[in-house]
Amino acid sequence: MYPGLYHLAVTSPVGAEATALLPRVETMIAVFYFGLFAASFDFISGYTGYLSFGHATFYGAGAYLVVLAANGKLPLPYDTPFMLLIVLAGLLAVVLALVIGAVSFRLSGVYFAMITLGFSQVIYVFVRDWDFVSSSPRDGAAVVGPGGGEIPVFNVGVPGVDALNLAIGQLTGDTVEGLFGLLSLSAVGYDTFRYKLAAFAISGFFAGVAGALFAGFRRSVAPDNSLFFLVSGDALLASIIGGFGTLAGPIYGRLFDETVREFLSKEGAGGGLLPYLRGRLSEGTLATELFNGLTVREAIATFLNGHASLYLGLLFVAFVLFVPRGLLGTLRDRVGDTLAAAVSKRLR
Repeated sequence: MYPGLYHLAVTSPVGAEATALLPRVETMIAVFYFGLFAASFDFISGYTGYLSFGHATFYGAGAYLVVLAANGKLPLPYDTPFMLLIVLAGLLAVVLALVIGAVSFRLSGVYFAMITLGFSQVIYVFVRDWDFVSSSPRDGAAVVGPGGGEIPVFNVGVPGVDALNLAIGQLTGDTVEGLFGLLSLSAVGYDTFRYKLAAFAISGFFAGVAGALFAGFRRSVAPDNSLFFLVSGDALLASIIGGFGTLAGPIYGRLFDETVREFLSKEGAGGGLLPYLRGRLSEGTLATELFNGLTVREAIATFLNGHASLYLGLLFVAFVLFVPRGLLGTLRDRVGDTLAAAVSKRLR
């Protein structure tokens, strides 16, 4: 639906404004697969209070499984349906989650966060220096097909039913959403270790699925964009902006993050504020001196060009100080319930 709406908006009379404000189709795809990962992070961190700083392990495991399977480096048929690879990626992440969780959940608080981070860094270094995953593992691995042969087509949908399949990849505009349920804990004498471990496994499963979708779309994976601990940090950022303990909030948090980055991207890649101002302001306005020889053009380049991370950092601090419940959490507080329930009540 979004590709069609985006096309209508950019071809309308207000196309320039729409291009500056609306995220690109490729950005929305990234929002959904990483948003699923961020939601899986929030599933364990937002609902149980255990910050999993090593959550990127599950994301990267799912991504590498897809790429290695596509390159014929795993004992799987070359034409294994992508939907099956997604399930296998999730199951691999479940195994890792059970192993890591069995040790980590014997600790709590900052110690849990640190031990998961430690596991993540061990796996990151191991994969980074492992020749099996790529001829140049530090640079990652790309999908090239077994022996450099035909590159497989990754389809999402129902295997064997062409009408219900969509190909995903860098050159497509198809989006994939992941939906999953919620597991809640109670503190009335149950064996909380097993409940927490089960929640960790479920969270890991969907993190692995998100990693598989990431690899399927990008057709490549590298340790730094899948296994590095800062990938978990991005999920934490999305969760705080969107709202901890809301499950869907991290998806909106990631959308907010990506939209701001694209809006303030260096040289306005793909649209944004910088090319919009350059295209709308006259040459006379751009050459106007503001202060001590600093022109409008130079000010735009100095304060807007490539400083998205700086402004995101400031926004993050503002969210922590003034909107601690995040976007969705604050909205739920205002309406007194989840949005679905509030809309349902209003309609009735």
